[in-house]
Amino acid sequence: MKTFRKDFLWGGATAANQYEGAWDVDGKGVAIPDLCTNGTHTIPKRITDGFEEGTLYPSHEATDFYHHYKEDIALFAEMGFKTFRMSIAWTRIFPTGLEETPNEKGLEFYDAVFDECLKYGIKPLVTISHYEMPYGLVEKYNGWESRECIDCYVRYCETVFERYQDKVKYWLTFNEINAGTMVMGATLSLGTIKDYYGTMMGVKDEPQVRYQALHHQFVASAKAVKLAHEKYPQFKMGNMICFITMYPSTCHPEDILEAQKQMRMINWFCSDIQVRGEYPAYAERFFEENDIQIKKEPDDDVLLKEGVVDFYTLSYYMSNCVGNATGIAKAVEGNIVAGLKNPYLEASDWGWQIDPKGLRYTLNEIYDRYQIPIMVVENGLGAKDVKEADGSVHDSYRIDYLKKHIEQMKEAVADGVDLRGYTPWGCIDLVSASTGEMAKRYGFIYVDKYDDGTGTLARSKKDSFCWYQNVIRTNGEEL
Repeated sequence: MKTFRKDFLWGGATAANQYEGAWDVDGKGVAIPDLCTNGTHTIPKRITDGFEEGTLYPSHEATDFYHHYKEDIALFAEMGFKTFRMSIAWTRIFPTGLEETPNEKGLEFYDAVFDECLKYGIKPLVTISHYEMPYGLVEKYNGWESRECIDCYVRYCETVFERYQDKVKYWLTFNEINAGTMVMGATLSLGTIKDYYGTMMGVKDEPQVRYQALHHQFVASAKAVKLAHEKYPQFKMGNMICFITMYPSTCHPEDILEAQKQMRMINWFCSDIQVRGEYPAYAERFFEENDIQIKKEPDDDVLLKEGVVDFYTLSYYMSNCVGNATGIAKAVEGNIVAGLKNPYLEASDWGWQIDPKGLRYTLNEIYDRYQIPIMVVENGLGAKDVKEADGSVHDSYRIDYLKKHIEQMKEAVADGVDLRGYTPWGCIDLVSASTGEMAKRYGFIYVDKYDDGTGTLARSKKDSFCWYQNVIRTNGEEL
């Protein structure tokens, strides 16, 4: 039976705004997450008008990769990482997003990070924009609602491509670009929140604005891919989709049609454009029924065709049931999108339904649709880890979660899927994107940092560290 390829890219994933800290150090500017307070499972995080005295902004320090990168990368190397998925903070390179000239101190920091990775033979997998839009672009343009952001983003890409052309081969244009199909995407990824202050989900939903902003991101992504293909042929360019696998709640035809509709507009819409290079036919009806008119420049459709990605990446944490024709299903929480309870699945501490076999199903669906290489670049279990008196963290529940998902990835490879890499989310503890918490931990490495902002930032290995080390050593054969 086929199993993981010999050059399979095992590693882990992080994001600058949740991990880096040093939010105002060495010329870095303000990004949207820098204005976000902490929250909890029940109290939503907020975006504030300026900085409120006495309020905790967790991304300001996060878990301080900026000052611990050598120590952390050494730990990743000890685990055996072949790749490290990380992001560049846009505001560390262009503090407001509007500058013509980049911030040299920011460029030097990533030089040092990439050099440290390469020292250990770790290949950087870099997300160009991961939920951290410069607030200067929000204030001037209402974020991606304006086409002006395309030029700002391309200038940023030109800068980092040229600077790191000999250090980075794998690039992702936007993290979870399909977040823009959802209400929360206005804050997370689109930056269409000019003059808005309040909870993450409290922003007024304007589908016309969201989908126009998404169009501008599609064009920006295509321009970045086209630039890379023309000037840096050694680069491999990928997309990134937050895949929320949708099952019909019952076999009632209405539930099946509702599941198909949501799968299309939440999971397939963005990648159909980024992989196939054109808007899918099913989107026309959606736009018509929701009174959405996408304004395009004459060459946009040509650009989308010229800027298709080389490989597909996704986050996968859970699945949802949708459609309630019989009226008996209960609502459950989830990653960005809530859904209905699947009676055959267990759930995490945060109510996310755990569905390893859903990953196999999802990988097969993606590969059947696109036939290009795939990487799973986020997958993991957010849990309330308990640190024992001796410093140990016995996270058998995390090992069990990851083990079952890797087993299903192996099945997908046997099914014929061209799977190239796996980078579990939050390979080291970091701030939760959805709630701003530290209590929701994902890492193989425990960081002494807490929800009230206290902590020494000391690093220590959880049980899962040694387990994952052996998984990598045996190329997934010993789980």
